Amino acid sequence: MSKHLNHVTVPVQSERLAGRSEPMPVPEKHHVLGTNMHPPYPDELSLAMFGMGCFWGAERLFWQMDGVYLTAAGYASGFTPNPNYNEVCSGLTGHNEVVQIIFNAKQISYRELLSLFFMSHNPTQGMRQGNDVGTQYRSAIYYYDQQQKLQAQHAVQNYQAQLLKAGYGSITTELVEAPQFYFAEEYHQQYLAKNPNGYCG
Repeated sequence: MSKHLNHVTVPVQSERLAGRSEPMPVPEKHHVLGTNMHPPYPDELSLAMFGMGCFWGAERLFWQMDGVYLTAAGYASGFTPNPNYNEVCSGLTGHNEVVQIIFNAKQISYRELLSLFFMSHNPTQGMRQGNDVGTQYRSAIYYYDQQQKLQAQHAVQNYQAQLLKAGYGSITTELVEAPQFYFAEEYHQQYLAKNPNGYCG
């Protein structure tokens, strides 16, 4: 039986929430970039997905980058289909708060996205990020192809060496093939653009 003190363990099968078949409704257009939130996206674009604590701040970091076509806050790497925020925060879905990024690799490289990922959070904290504690705040890189996997592995090795020199511990970043992405609720999308005084972390 898993323990749910601060929701720091992934639930066992009997504890998992059932979820629902209906996807979460989100706006048609990105609040900042004005691009389409739903696919199909232009063929020349690529996908990336990261977990790095609260998705409000993470999403804002990436939509500010030149070459990023779209960002979306959502949930991934759990067991519950189309979860809602309260379910994810319960610790009983296994999901992580993530940001999905649609980008033009001719304008911004995956390596640059990885660099921003590592420079913008602490990847050594396990099931937390700062004061935010729980499985939904774990550090994660979800790769979409073999090239992304290899670049991510190299980045982990590089940043691990730098972190050890700086006196930090081992990287706990989850590095797995990209699971299904579920949109978070409408009010989470581009939250810090609509609520500039909002607090994340």
